[in-house]
Amino acid sequence: MAHASELMPYHFNPSENMSEEDKESVYKRVITELKALLLGETDVILKMCSINCLLKSNLTHYYWVGFYCVNDGKLTVGPYQGTLGCLHIDFKKGVCGAVADSKITKIVKQVHDLSQGDEHIACDPNSQSEIVVPVFNQDKKLIAVFDVDSSLPNSFDEIDQRYLEQIMSLFFSESKLSQTQLVI
Repeated sequence: MAHASELMPYHFNPSENMSEEDKESVYKRVITELKALLLGETDVILKMCSINCLLKSNLTHYYWVGFYCVNDGKLTVGPYQGTLGCLHIDFKKGVCGAVADSKITKIVKQVHDLSQGDEHIACDPNSQSEIVVPVFNQDKKLIAVFDVDSSLPNSFDEIDQRYLEQIMSLFFSESKLSQTQLVI
């Protein structure tokens, strides 16, 4: 039997990998835009939606982007942009579950090289590579994981990791964003 997302029509653009210089430039601009947009914002869902939107619409190697939120010891799909996401993920299952369990960012160059169902959960057959970043609140408690997929292999690297970890820290685990923090 086909997976549900294999039956869906696709109206999403395929990923296009970016140069290191372009990635750096775009991440810096997006962080500036997020700081201006989210200045004083405390609603976690609004932050998640805004982060998804600005990252997905500015980074061409992003195919799917979203948050899986910690809920009763499991991950449940939260705000995202892209094709249908997995609804529930157990800790330790797939890349997202492994990151939730270890609390350490993971970059996967080719998801189809992983054991399906255990090391990787194939929510969309078009996903080829992935980065997953843990998201902590101000008390350093895991509240979610941030998942980005690309329809190309080898799309994510240390540049993505550095900037995504910075974004998650800045908007979820650091104290309230103030006007003085607006300059980067």
